[in-house]
Formats: sequence, C-alpha cells, structure tokens
Amino acid sequence: MKRREIITLVGGALAWPLAARAQQGKRIARIGLFLPPPRNLEVEAFLAGLRDFGWVDGENVHVEIRDAGGDDSRLPALAAELVALNVDVLVTATFQGVLAAHRATAKIPTVMITGPDLVTLGLAANLARPGGNITGQTFFLTELAAKRLEILASLAPSMTRAGVLLQRGNPLNDSTMSAMTTAAEALKVELRRIEVSIPGDLESTLSVVGSTSMGGLVITEANAFVTNASLVAAIVDKCRVPSIAPPILASRGAAMVGYGVDFTAMFRRSAVFVDKILKGANPADIPIEQPTRFKTVVNLKAAKALGVEIPPTVLLRADEVME
Repeated sequence: MKRREIITLVGGALAWPLAARAQQGKRIARIGLFLPPPRNLEVEAFLAGLRDFGWVDGENVHVEIRDAGGDDSRLPALAAELVALNVDVLVTATFQGVLAAHRATAKIPTVMITGPDLVTLGLAANLARPGGNITGQTFFLTELAAKRLEILASLAPSMTRAGVLLQRGNPLNDSTMSAMTTAAEALKVELRRIEVSIPGDLESTLSVVGSTSMGGLVITEANAFVTNASLVAAIVDKCRVPSIAPPILASRGAAMVGYGVDFTAMFRRSAVFVDKILKGANPADIPIEQPTRFKTVVNLKAAKALGVEIPPTVLLRADEVME
C-alpha cells in the first residue's frame, strides 16, 4: 500500500472514542502497554511518568501490561489482544511493536515510546502533524550506528577493519549498514557484516564471529541483543577487540563503551503523549518528538583488559563508569 493510501485510510478511519466514553459515566481509562523484551526499570519509569500527571495505576487508570519476552513474533497477538480489550490508548516500542500496533488498529490512539521513522514508513504525514493514529518518539537508529563507529575509531585509532554485529532478519539492517558505510569511508575503515541468529546456537555463533578478522566491533540496536545480553558478552569476549554498543548492553558488561539514547528517560517521557490523549487530544495533531538526551557508558575494566586508554574527555562526559 502506498504512503498516501495509508495516510488516507488511517485518517479517514479515526473516530476518537474518548469523548463518547466520558459520557457513559466514570469509566476508568485503560492503557494497553506491550513490549518486546522485559524491561522492568523502563516500565516503572513509564508508570512514574503517568503519576507525574496524576494518573495512578489501579486508581484512576488501569494499565494492561503484556510482555513478549523478547520474542517479536508474539507482538501481533499481544496487540490484537489489547485491541480486543478496547483500551483507550496503545503504548509500545521498537519497529516491530509499532508495526504490530498499526496492523492491529487504525482507530485506537497509539503512542510509540521509541521506534522507527514513521514518515519514511508512510505511517505519518510529517513529524509536526502525524495525521494518523500514531504519535510518540522516534530516534536516530541508523545515525547512531554511524556515530558509534566514529567513537570506536577515536578510541582505537589503529583500527582498519570493524565488525558490525546485526540480528539476522532485522528489517533495518540494510539501512543501518548504509549509514555506517558512509561513515566508514570517511574514516577509511572496512566493515565486516556479521549477522547472527538470536536466540540460536552459541557455539556456531562464536565460530562465525571468531573467524571474522576485525580491529573493533560495533553492536547494533536489536531487542534480541538486550534480552540475550550474556550471549552478546560472550561474543565480545571471543572477539577480544574494542567494542561499542547501546548503553543498556554496556551497562550489562556486554561492551567496552555504550552510546545512544536514554531509553529509561524516553519511557518516562512517553507519558506526556498518553496524558494528552486521555485528556482528549488527537494523536494526528500531536508532534512526534526526537530525543535530545544521549547516554554514555564506559567499562574501564574491559578497556584495561584490552589495553585501551579511555581519554579523560570521554570519562568526564560519561553518565556511567564501570570500574
């Protein structure tokens, strides 16, 4: 379906039910939150964000939480389940979660905690006025991958070849590699694409990684990597080269350095969108936001083991330093 057709379909189908429901009595609003990996800290941040606006789960709002346990294939069923419950707002995260929500409903307002560029996908007219039933926050996924390569090159200046760890089958792999290739050419670094199946056989995965010659490793965004951080840590240990990953993986000891968006802050911020919708705003008119806060994590123990000296400037701006 073409972008214009999607926008027209979504826009024409919007019949926002909140005002009508308000006339039916004091019905407690229901929020459907469904996520790919289990992230208790982030869920608590979302609930805290709701409380900032006076929405208390179990009192004046009910939050239906569904967890796919890291299995993206379960997301469409979870979205359909929440739509069947007739929730007032759907809330989700990641590319797969947003697509599951879009396919499940064109009527129920949907808040994207973090996800893809809806304009590029044809699911929003523009960032200022999405024009459909989905709004929320997007982040620079492909650009972040390129930025990680630049940071890694600054920490390992002798690096001429970098491995790029990707989850096999991730629909964003090609665009991520495209952005990284542009950065790599400027840095005169050759990229080695490494796609792994997670969950999968650890020994075969380590065999593939171990046979790849590289001077550094960039770990890309993938739900499965977060859910299986111990496997990623095993891959990093096998490579024995400087590595950089999303902050959450570095915090779990699965990379030397972490750089990216602060997902916990984005979860809390998403409550702003939910509050507006519950108070009658149309998501078609609520601007999609992009993050302005980024997080840096440094694992000094891993750096010392590899003989890498982290510059004081990096340590000073780090949000978390692991000794």
